[in-house]
Amino acid sequence: MSRDLGLRRLHGLHGLRGPRGPRRTALIAASVTALSLTASGCVVVHGEREVLPATTRAEAAEALEEFTAAYNAADKAYDSSLDADRTTGALADIDGARLKAGKVNHPDGNPGHAPLELSDAKFTIPAKAGWPRWFLADAAANKGGDVRWLLVFTRDALDDPWEVAYLTLVSPDDIPEFKTDQDGWAEAVPANSTDVAVAPGELSQEYATYLKDGGDGFADGPHTSVWRDTRKQKSVRPGLATQYIDEPLVNGDYAPLALRTADGGALVFFTTRHFEKQTAAAGATVPTPNEDVLALTSGEIRQSLTLEFVSNEVALDPADGPVEVLGRIQGLTSAKGE
Repeated sequence: MSRDLGLRRLHGLHGLRGPRGPRRTALIAASVTALSLTASGCVVVHGEREVLPATTRAEAAEALEEFTAAYNAADKAYDSSLDADRTTGALADIDGARLKAGKVNHPDGNPGHAPLELSDAKFTIPAKAGWPRWFLADAAANKGGDVRWLLVFTRDALDDPWEVAYLTLVSPDDIPEFKTDQDGWAEAVPANSTDVAVAPGELSQEYATYLKDGGDGFADGPHTSVWRDTRKQKSVRPGLATQYIDEPLVNGDYAPLALRTADGGALVFFTTRHFEKQTAAAGATVPTPNEDVLALTSGEIRQSLTLEFVSNEVALDPADGPVEVLGRIQGLTSAKGE
């Protein structure tokens, strides 16, 4: 079972999402991020110029606790306002829709709510200059079996709350060793880096192109060759034609984030958008979607139904060779009947 379906079933939905309010995408430079005392007095260290750890390990642990509490409150009430300041980017899109659909169908809250519990958390914190600052939390959970939950926290200014932009589920054996300095801080890989197979900033576009045309840039697996084969089979069902469009999402809160691995490659988190249009043949009808899809559907479903998804992926981007997509969480964000 693919990871995206697995997580959606944990929530009791099929990965649904609703529109969220505008997210801040501009990078905000903090005027002062640290002060150090010397014999001559105070020295101001500017976070927009100095290479500094994104946060402390204690603050990272606190951010994870605060996210989990907000996530559980929102899940219990089916109220996206309760974790709106703890999610952003792809996760805000995916989980916001899940909550919206749940609220439509269960106005009094989530009847199947079971609190998420994260444990055995490990934090990989890069030292970098400029904003956004970000770090990776790798934790076990009481949902999803023995997979690890990878959460990427980000913020655009020193006084902003930490928000989770990426959430993926990955086998423990697939998590790479990261390159760290003598103090244990990790290395962020720039979006335009040329020392990996695909520059992190280009990975979203390359993945969208691969899903359409194939090629040898990505290793075979459930989120690449198997997904392409599954879509090809769906596209030729009798009486129902299915078309796909895949688009990159790379700006603002959807910007890719990458960590240097010990072998010289990178672990990259990135986002894509996908459209699936189902069109019934003359005399046939589009299969009736479930109540969660209907909660996010505008228009009347007569001859066709167009589904819009947001997907966040995590991939191993080696110094040389094909990119391996390790995990993918996908959620329906809207639908339109015609």
